[in-house]
Amino acid sequence: MVLDTIRAYGHQNILCSHSTTIEITKDKSLTKKGNCILGIKATKACKDLTRKLKVAIKNGQKIEVTIQTENKKDCFVGYGHKDLPLRHKKDIVFRKSNYICDRTVLINCSKSSRELSRELITEILSPDAQIYITFNDWKKTR
Repeated sequence: MVLDTIRAYGHQNILCSHSTTIEITKDKSLTKKGNCILGIKATKACKDLTRKLKVAIKNGQKIEVTIQTENKKDCFVGYGHKDLPLRHKKDIVFRKSNYICDRTVLINCSKSSRELSRELITEILSPDAQIYITFNDWKKTR
C-alpha cells in the first residue's frame, strides 16, 4: 500500500557518495558538498508528508522506499520511530544509523546514497530528470 509519493528533480552535481544517508531537498540548486543528496526541488519535506505516512513512521513501522526514474528503479527499507519529529520544512533524510533530528524521516535504512544503483544515479544527473520517491507499507508489499 502506497503511503506517500514525492517528486524531485535531478541535477548535474548529484554525487550520491555519502556512506550513511540519502537526502532529498526542496532547494533549487546543489553544490558538490551535498554528497548525500539524491534530488532537489522536492514537492515535499518532512512536515508535508501525508498523515497516513506520519502515523506509520510514528508507530515504528518498517517502510519500503522505491526510487523511480524514467528508466531505472531502486529500493531500500527503513524504520520509523516514535521520537521522529517530522517537522523540517525543506529536507528529508534517510539514515542508516538511528540518529533522530527534525530532518530524519526513517532510521536504520538498508542503503545509503553511495549504495544506490549507479545506473539510476547516472540518469538523474540531468536537471530534467524526474525522480519519484514512494513510501510503501512493507507488510502490504509482501
